[in-house]
Amino acid sequence: MFSLDRWREIVDTLWRNKLRSALTAFAMAWGIFMLVVLLGLGNGLENGVKSGFADDATNSIWVFSGTTSRPHEGMPVGRRIVLNNRDVPAVAALPGVDRITGRFFIAAGRNNPLQVRVGAKISSYDVRAVHPDHLYLEKTIVTAGRFINDADIVDTRKIVVVGVPVAQFLFGTTDVIGRWIEIKGVPFEIVGVFTDEGEADEAEKVYVPISTAQAAFNGADRVNMLMFTTGEMSVAAAKALEQQARTTLAEAHKFSPDDRQAVRSRNNVENFENMMQIFRMIRYFVFAMAGCTLLAGIIGVSNIMMIAVRERTREIGVRKALGATPGSIVGAILHEALVLTSTAGYLGLIAGVGALALLEQVVPPGEMFAHPRVDLGIAVAAVGILVVAGLVAGWFPARAASRVNPIEALRSE
Repeated sequence: MFSLDRWREIVDTLWRNKLRSALTAFAMAWGIFMLVVLLGLGNGLENGVKSGFADDATNSIWVFSGTTSRPHEGMPVGRRIVLNNRDVPAVAALPGVDRITGRFFIAAGRNNPLQVRVGAKISSYDVRAVHPDHLYLEKTIVTAGRFINDADIVDTRKIVVVGVPVAQFLFGTTDVIGRWIEIKGVPFEIVGVFTDEGEADEAEKVYVPISTAQAAFNGADRVNMLMFTTGEMSVAAAKALEQQARTTLAEAHKFSPDDRQAVRSRNNVENFENMMQIFRMIRYFVFAMAGCTLLAGIIGVSNIMMIAVRERTREIGVRKALGATPGSIVGAILHEALVLTSTAGYLGLIAGVGALALLEQVVPPGEMFAHPRVDLGIAVAAVGILVVAGLVAGWFPARAASRVNPIEALRSE
């Protein structure tokens, strides 16, 4: 039980060794501080990277048309591979393919904006010509109306789905179902409004049926890229499916299945797992670094308690001569270790959480860094481990103190 006298004794003992106590406490507080800050920074990087994946399905594979880099069956190097509408059902038929969409680039190049007009109001937006399943590939959230459907593709309907920012700029409201816009002079009826889970500019898009865009903008049956999801699948299985898709396209377009430039691909299943593996390694490194710092602090606790026992040998002898039990001697030493470790640990925790809160206010969230926060459960557990380890470290000098011979202690200087 803590009494006022016991508290005064603890404070007096630590104050008499204030430099050693301060350095030991700083080492332990610094260890907790670094653990909290490094975990927070790691989480910030992880959150930022995850936000970059947020607008795309992480279980997806993207395939882009390219140019051959190898001769194949008498055909020369440098041949442009042009995907077409027939490739969509061919790849969709592969086992493991869940959702699939093609994308036709209306403008010359991916993500190049097109002029969109409503009366006298004009702006430029990324207009994407897609299939209905694109809704799942980009994690598009329809807030009003509907998305593109199969009937729109079959009937080449002139309809569009616009993002919330597009509707607000062009019409000043999101209540735009049934209104019309012009894309490169071609009128389209708005049937839906959407937002997006990813970055803010992901909602600044306009979606049209791929068949309509091909007919209205001289696209024939050209498809510039394919995107499909894999369902729940391991990285190895996703890589095998990626190769199957490449082989299917190679047979249709007469290029080598091993030609990585003929059709380029992006396996988000593999990319996402690689990023998560990097962050797991970062966490291991953080814990190792913080653990080494905490170990140094714990050794410091043991040393300072040893020194305190040595310097108080005569005092301990007097106490034992007056009837102090070994248990009370051990308790006094352990209480000092407990106060030192717990105070240092929680000061480091408070400083670390405060530093992360300040950093979150100063650094705006982005694709590479967002919300540098730490799991308080882990941080408090680290402090708890520090306190327990400090008590264990204090046990050895405490046990040595309890075994002091009072007669020999009284003779010591």
